[in-house]
Amino acid sequence: MADRGASALSLPEDWPTHPDPILALNRMGSFDWDLDTGLFHMDVQAHEVFDLLPEEFDGRPESLAVRVPPPEAARLDAVVARAIKDGSENYGAYFRIRCRDGSPRWTHTQGYIRRDGTGRPRRVVGIVRDATQELADSATRSLRAAQDEALRQQTNIVQVISAALAHARSVQDVIDVLKDTHGVRHLGAASLVMGLVEAGRIRLVAEAPPGSFIPTSTQVHRIDEPYPMSEVVRTLLPRFIESPEEFAEGYPILWPHLTDLRITSAAYLPLVAQARPIGAMGLLYDDRRGFSTEERAVLVALGSSIAQSLMRAMLYEQDKDLAQGLQQAMLPRTIPCVRGADIAVRYRSAALGRDIGGDWYDLIPLPGGRVGAVIGDVQGHDTHAAAVMGQLRIVLRAYAAEGHTPATVMARASVFLHELDTDRFATCLYAEADLTTGVVQAVRAGHIDPLLRHADGSCHRVPVAGGLPLGLSAEFGRLEYPVSTIELDPGHTLLLCTDGLIEQPGTDLDDGIRRLTRLVAAGPDDVRALADGLIRMAEERGGDDDVALLLLRRRVPQSPRPSGRLQQHVAPGDPEALTHARHMIRAAVHAWGARDRADEIELVADELITNALMHTEGSSIVTLRALDDSRLRIEVADSSSALPRRREAGEDGVSGRGLLLVDRLADSWGVEARGGGKAVWCEFRLP
Repeated sequence: MADRGASALSLPEDWPTHPDPILALNRMGSFDWDLDTGLFHMDVQAHEVFDLLPEEFDGRPESLAVRVPPPEAARLDAVVARAIKDGSENYGAYFRIRCRDGSPRWTHTQGYIRRDGTGRPRRVVGIVRDATQELADSATRSLRAAQDEALRQQTNIVQVISAALAHARSVQDVIDVLKDTHGVRHLGAASLVMGLVEAGRIRLVAEAPPGSFIPTSTQVHRIDEPYPMSEVVRTLLPRFIESPEEFAEGYPILWPHLTDLRITSAAYLPLVAQARPIGAMGLLYDDRRGFSTEERAVLVALGSSIAQSLMRAMLYEQDKDLAQGLQQAMLPRTIPCVRGADIAVRYRSAALGRDIGGDWYDLIPLPGGRVGAVIGDVQGHDTHAAAVMGQLRIVLRAYAAEGHTPATVMARASVFLHELDTDRFATCLYAEADLTTGVVQAVRAGHIDPLLRHADGSCHRVPVAGGLPLGLSAEFGRLEYPVSTIELDPGHTLLLCTDGLIEQPGTDLDDGIRRLTRLVAAGPDDVRALADGLIRMAEERGGDDDVALLLLRRRVPQSPRPSGRLQQHVAPGDPEALTHARHMIRAAVHAWGARDRADEIELVADELITNALMHTEGSSIVTLRALDDSRLRIEVADSSSALPRRREAGEDGVSGRGLLLVDRLADSWGVEARGGGKAVWCEFRLP
């Protein structure tokens, strides 16, 4: 504590008999140390600083050892010697003396070194003064500054914690914020404990560090029991415990469990929201006693912030449970087993609170070994969207089960949604698959296209002709939904999903589909494992949209013989429908093991359909049916009662050969009257 800022000291001529009045007024003593003789002269005030009477001091510096302890004397001698050696003009130092009554006293001295013309030190004159109060004041200021800094840091930490709590969406999120490095330790606490009020009891839900001190007997206790958390919940007032003795006396049941932690103080805060207690939190300290008024205010503010975050998290969780319960009730509880197929469905809810989506999936068993697969998404993210979704799922299932064609199912669902008291629309894709033949007839209402994964692992997007979303097509009078035919060979997997699996912020839909295609191609063959991987990817990526996913994989049939029925509606002037019918027949014949007769069967069917369209005024319905293991039957029904006639075509005739071809190529054929129309049929024996 050397001080080189002392100024030269000039003593009066009659010193020390008449000391300097200025020094005396400042309660400073002065001294004159003759380095040649070694005598140390002090005035009356200096004797008082050293707590010596004039007659008790003989003028020798070593005699001051009665007041100056040896370590202090050695340190002071080193300061003076260094100043003399390095040519300094002055020095200064703080040192302690032991007063007459044994009490310590901080003393300060400043000395001015006088040298002769050669630079040799001859005298040291200076002052001494009692510095006890000065250092006490300085220590008080330093302590106060340290306390202010600690309070400022604590306030900043509370602000950081409050900002982190603003993003908490669950009770566990709140707990995690308090338990991490920004929580307990930054608040200066050694441990933290939190409990929530449940049915008149307090259940401890968190401790930090984990396993630190919560005894089994106190994990759940009543509010009227003698624990500090119970007390603050009952009174709604914080409880500050400022010493171990106060803790042991106030809570003798709990204190023995805390002795190993060496707790010195604690702050228990009630967590109050909407004027009622929802829990309590305890902060335990091992390095402090007592709390200032400012610190108490900061901790109370922290408790209020935590309580508000907990209440908000509880409401979020309640709303989320309500919304997800409604949504799950609207989705099918189980997926039926489908002969000849492996099915996997997954649903991921990405939203919080009531902000949920209207995504859904469904699998509908149909007559003749067929199955309907549905994927859809109602506009909006709320409980209303979930309710509309549930109604749409039911009507789609009903229309499909009634035997309507995919296009009719979609059109009727659109009319239903339009007539509901809602302004919502929905996108949807409906695929009706005959797993015996592998023929899939798909219609799309504003939804994304499906993906098809081949047995070799390659995957591509399947373009499906589409119409307007459900509800909008009815509103604008555009209820025509074209049907696309997909061949699902054994080992192929059809993937239907909602856009939550594809869309990603900053990328367009096409990029998302290409990315999904690569993931599906690289995924496992098992549809359940593949579905799990895709949902896991969606969860890791996050996002604000729900995800619905349906995978349908056609198994390799153990028997190649067919069973079931396929049907296609063909309207006049609709070349696409005619193409779909031909596609359906060709795929079914190949799947049923009749490749050798595929060309004949397709040619005969094409002639029957063409005749019906040319010689009748209405549309026709093409039905392909397997009668048993050895026969395949094709029927073309129309609304005309006029029977077809077989006639010979001229040498240059362009017509008249249709029924001749049917007669030559089919094993048998005929005509059946059906109400106001007829059906022309033919049969083929399968190899």
